[in-house]
Amino acid sequence: MSNKNEKNWRQSTKLVRGGLDRSHHGELSEAMFLTQAYAYDSAEQAEQSFNGEIDHYVYSRYGNPTVSMFENRLALLEGADHCRAMASGMAAVYCALASKLKSGDRVVASRALFGGCEYVINTALPKFGVKTEFVDGSDLSQWEKALAKPVDIVFIESPANPTLEIIDIAAVAELTHKAGGKLVVDNAFASPILQKPLELGADIVTYSATKHIDGQGRVLGGAILSNDQSYIEDELQPFYRNVGPSLSPFNAWVLVKSLETIELRVTRQSENALAVASFLETLPSVDRVLYPGLSSHPQHDLAMKQMSGSGGTVVSFEIAGGRDAAFKALNKLSTIDIANNLGDLKSMITHPQTTTHQRLSDKEQAAMGISPSLVRLSVGIEDIDDLKEDLTRALG
Repeated sequence: MSNKNEKNWRQSTKLVRGGLDRSHHGELSEAMFLTQAYAYDSAEQAEQSFNGEIDHYVYSRYGNPTVSMFENRLALLEGADHCRAMASGMAAVYCALASKLKSGDRVVASRALFGGCEYVINTALPKFGVKTEFVDGSDLSQWEKALAKPVDIVFIESPANPTLEIIDIAAVAELTHKAGGKLVVDNAFASPILQKPLELGADIVTYSATKHIDGQGRVLGGAILSNDQSYIEDELQPFYRNVGPSLSPFNAWVLVKSLETIELRVTRQSENALAVASFLETLPSVDRVLYPGLSSHPQHDLAMKQMSGSGGTVVSFEIAGGRDAAFKALNKLSTIDIANNLGDLKSMITHPQTTTHQRLSDKEQAAMGISPSLVRLSVGIEDIDDLKEDLTRALG
């Protein structure tokens, strides 16, 4: 059983020991339960398990001991009462929204979003009769106007992908609640180490655990967290149980072990990212650097307030000369990988217009601030001088 004192532990201890549920063998490391179904001592016990009279796992699509350990550890880190693990970050985003919405409901979202999130809100949900509206997330007056009438869900990313736009979570939460809605925050870019949206007024938090939570390029995963018991038990749980976006026990075990080092990784990555961003500002071939940790970022002060005084692990910047110059620079890199993931120990770079956001029209990309010259760099834990040397060869 989990330690009864674990909620009082400090963050580093929670990450190593939180949610640990040892079997009768007393294993030191977390166990991996690779099973689909579970056996019962009697037919009566099976009946009681299915109708909820007793606490007994019934099927790994509904629940699994290894998955539960991941959920409990992440909930401790986030400061949430409830966590449900998902197969991927997009499964988490879709389930968080679809489990709560119905035809005729209204969703307002920030315009700067990951391509998959934009598809869910702009294409998938309207197919089922959900009304959607987008606003400039950094403009509080647009939020005030959009939320002057009733809303069911407000969805934001902060920092946003890939422009690193910062949204005032507390202010948007207050406006959302006045309009009768729930605020959903995708916190994948900040990670639970740097930002805890529930403390800022959010109702639901989603993660792509594929990013910083794993952080080592191995498995997919996602999570939904909330303190709203009614939402979790009455809306999300039935949807999750019957639709089947469950996380595999193997992936859950990898993510449990990954949480042990997330604080160390994100801290080092953020330090490197600030150094890289400052360095990029000195290069004549770089037109603009977007990094919340720099004073030049338009929402720098807000970022420092919301993100524990850190700018995060991702730097976006525009290269003089447009797409051709950007491609030429990426192709010259030898240490940094061209890849579309982020939050990894290894530094990686991508060209959003032709990869993560290529499905969007030119007009939609421009509205999000995604130009042909924009590249997104996820900074890893390599030696900072090696990263600077690689960027100098590519951009010098």
